Amino acid sequence: MNHTRRKITLGRCVLYLLLVLFALYYIAPLYVMLSTSFKSLDEIRHGNLLALPHTWSTVSWGKAWSSACTGITCEGMRPFFWNSIKMVIPAVVISTFVGAFNGYVFAHWRFRNSEILFTALLVGCFIPFQVVILPMARVLGEFGLANTTAGLVFVHVVYGTAFTTLFFRNYYVSVPEELIKAARIDGAGFFLIFRKIVLPISGPILVVCIIWQFTQIWNDFLFGVVFASGESQPITVGLNNLVNTSTGVKEYNVNMAAAIIAALPTLLVYLVAGRFFVRGLTAGAVKG
Repeated sequence: MNHTRRKITLGRCVLYLLLVLFALYYIAPLYVMLSTSFKSLDEIRHGNLLALPHTWSTVSWGKAWSSACTGITCEGMRPFFWNSIKMVIPAVVISTFVGAFNGYVFAHWRFRNSEILFTALLVGCFIPFQVVILPMARVLGEFGLANTTAGLVFVHVVYGTAFTTLFFRNYYVSVPEELIKAARIDGAGFFLIFRKIVLPISGPILVVCIIWQFTQIWNDFLFGVVFASGESQPITVGLNNLVNTSTGVKEYNVNMAAAIIAALPTLLVYLVAGRFFVRGLTAGAVKG
């Protein structure tokens, strides 16, 4: 008995040690970025990469946030950051709501050829970004949305609706059909059932879609660099401009601070709601 207990304890120690090593491996780049962003250029050149700053300074953060850039770029990361905020919030809200509505229809309001339409919609999940660039540019031009934040919102809503529909449909399939039928018998209509019964139980999958869409939209670079220009460009394009338009001495501390500013919203989203992500994904996995 004691021998078996020792083996279990030893196995757990090895497992925890491996988990700690993997965690350190993945956290190391973030630590280097943070420590470098608070160092001076002289300390970066002559100091240890893994050492903490001898003198902590936030000058690089201020410069990354609001300093003037050269060439065609704007001032620091500030305008690009707010561009991304103005883009990501409406895009996430619209694509999530449309996905919830579509998932409700495909799960509980079957109609002729609904499965074929759902399969066709899922094709959108597997279309590479590069394939839609030219037709999407034509559409944006026709509607007068080229090089605007509204155009980027439209692009991300169109591209993200296929994913949100898939998530919600798989989740709603696990909702008992008897519940929907009972509501119909009681006289509830299409929209009343959706608003009073389906949406109130959609908390887990709403969190999943919000995290998924927020991350995908915020981190997107290709659509931002192709469909936006000047004052409408998102933060990923702004970070690229800041890093690649530096003249003279490369300011690694400023670049690291700018990269953290760009990554901070997604990190905060996962820290606040990340524990609900896997729970929401697996909630509809039984029948999906």
